[in-house]
Amino acid sequence: MQVVCDYIYAHLDDDLRVEDLSQIAHFSKYHFHRQFSLYMGQNVFKFIQQLRLKRAAYELVFQPEKRITDIAIDAKFEFPESFSRAFKKAFLQPPSEFRRQPDLQKLGLNFHKFDNRLESHMKVDVVHFETTKIALLKHRASPDRIMETVSIFREWRKATGLLPITKSRRFNIIYEDPTEVMPEDFRCDIATEVKSEVADNDYGVINGTLAGGRYAVVRHFGPYNNISRCLYFLYGEWLPDSGEELRDAPCFLQHHNHFPEVAEHELITDVYLPIV
Repeated sequence: MQVVCDYIYAHLDDDLRVEDLSQIAHFSKYHFHRQFSLYMGQNVFKFIQQLRLKRAAYELVFQPEKRITDIAIDAKFEFPESFSRAFKKAFLQPPSEFRRQPDLQKLGLNFHKFDNRLESHMKVDVVHFETTKIALLKHRASPDRIMETVSIFREWRKATGLLPITKSRRFNIIYEDPTEVMPEDFRCDIATEVKSEVADNDYGVINGTLAGGRYAVVRHFGPYNNISRCLYFLYGEWLPDSGEELRDAPCFLQHHNHFPEVAEHELITDVYLPIV
């Protein structure tokens, strides 16, 4: 079923028909419905709608210039009223209210939902990463609330002229597996490369450094919540067989693009594991 999910991600703007999806899965329509529900825990129609509503929620928050009517059309709703009802059911707020006062916890990146399926075909490169000056905002709360921190960091970038986000490299620094700590003890930094010192500010953004040195790197394509596969692969399969040793530094992610500016299946993220 993973190939079907990948197809849906890549064709979210298309008219997705069960007939086509069942052929991709090599099942009859009847068996496809049953197998998809078993695999994903929900039927395929709900899965597709949730993906479109998730994208709509990001657009409402991060693309304020885009009209709600256009967001509804992109989410494949014929009428704004039906979009509003579906959105409110999913996010407990109508779209207009969500745009004004978003519940950013509902946009969490799901770092805690680690997928422990290891993928041995992943390509690992060992690289030397130069020490990099960064501006960072500490996130010290549940992974579910990480978008609240992202939003504050984005406001700081806007205030300092570091938007659009393509102007500098962006990172997440991860200090532990969120499945192994209490939610309130989860630590992650939201960061961007800077050329000069960060001035005092009311956002909580401070100066920091990404340690240089050797890193094992895996490139991940697709939704953020699947990045866990790369992390588990690096720690669980590659490292024990590589002869390398971990260095006393956190792993980090480098984001090459951003959702919803690109579709989720087009996201590119490099996962860095520090080694001696």
